[in-house]
Amino acid sequence: MPLSRQCQLLKVTRSVVYEQKKHRLKAVDKDECLLLRLLDEEYTRHPFYGSRRMTKYLCGCGHAVNRKRVQRLMRTLGLAGMAPGPNTSKPHPQHKLYPYLLRGVDIIRPNQVWSTDITYIRLPRGFVYLVAIIDWYSRKVLAWRLSNTMDAGFCVDCLEEAIKAYGAPEIFNSDQGSQFTSDAFTGVLIEHGITISMDGRGRALDNIFVERLWRTVKYEEVYLKQHGSLQDLLMGLTRYFMFYNEERLHQSLDYKTPDRVYQTAAGGGAKIVDKFNEATETSALV
Repeated sequence: MPLSRQCQLLKVTRSVVYEQKKHRLKAVDKDECLLLRLLDEEYTRHPFYGSRRMTKYLCGCGHAVNRKRVQRLMRTLGLAGMAPGPNTSKPHPQHKLYPYLLRGVDIIRPNQVWSTDITYIRLPRGFVYLVAIIDWYSRKVLAWRLSNTMDAGFCVDCLEEAIKAYGAPEIFNSDQGSQFTSDAFTGVLIEHGITISMDGRGRALDNIFVERLWRTVKYEEVYLKQHGSLQDLLMGLTRYFMFYNEERLHQSLDYKTPDRVYQTAAGGGAKIVDKFNEATETSALV
C-alpha cells in the first residue's frame, strides 16, 4: 500500500512519517517524562492551574522543581492556565486576530459552528500533539490529526479534511494560537466563506466543548491504554473516535450519539450553549 494511502487511513500527515524516519520522536529523560505526565494529568483535572499552582503541586508530589522549570515544561506541552490573567495567550505578532462572535448565540443546527484546539499526548519516549475539529451542536468529531511538532501544517490538513467530508460551517471558532491565526489556516476559512471567531484572552469557557472532549479522550482512552508507540496511539484513537461518534451515549445530548444528532439535527445544543454563555458572563464578572 502506498505511503500516502497509509497516512490517509491513519489520519496522519506524511511529513510526520518522514520526520520520524529522520529523527524519531523527540526523546526526553526519565525524570522529565514523569514531570510531563504529572503536569498533563493535573492540567486535565484542573485546567485553570497556572505555573505557580503547578509548581506547588509538583513539590507536593515530592519533586524539587522551581517555577522556571515548570514554565518551560508547560510551554513544551502547550499548556497555559485558563483563568483570566495577563499574557495567557500569545498569538504570532504578525497574524491577524478576530473577535469572539459566539456570546449569546443560539446553536440550533449542525454545521452552524465548528471549533478546534490542540492537546498534548505523551508516549513512553516522547510526545505528540493532537488536533481535532468538533461540531458544536452535535459534539461530533469531524476530523483529527496527530503531529510531533506544533506547526500549522497538520491543523490545515485537518481543516481541509473536515470541509471536504462535511462541507463548510457558518462560523469557525478557535483560540489565538499561532497555528490558527496563521495565514495558511485562516486562508482556508476565508476561501470557503467561513466567518472566523477566536477566543478572548483568559476566557476559560469560550472553547468549552473542545476542552471537554480532551478530558473525555484522555480519561477514556489515553490514560487507560498507555499506548507504547505512535502507531499504537494512531490505531487506538482511530477506534476511540469511531466509538465516540457512533456508539458513545452523551448525557448532554439526551443519551443520543453525536452521529445521530448530526444526521437528524435532533439535539439540545442551543440550550446547553446558553448555559455556558451564562457561566462565561458570570466568570467574567468574578
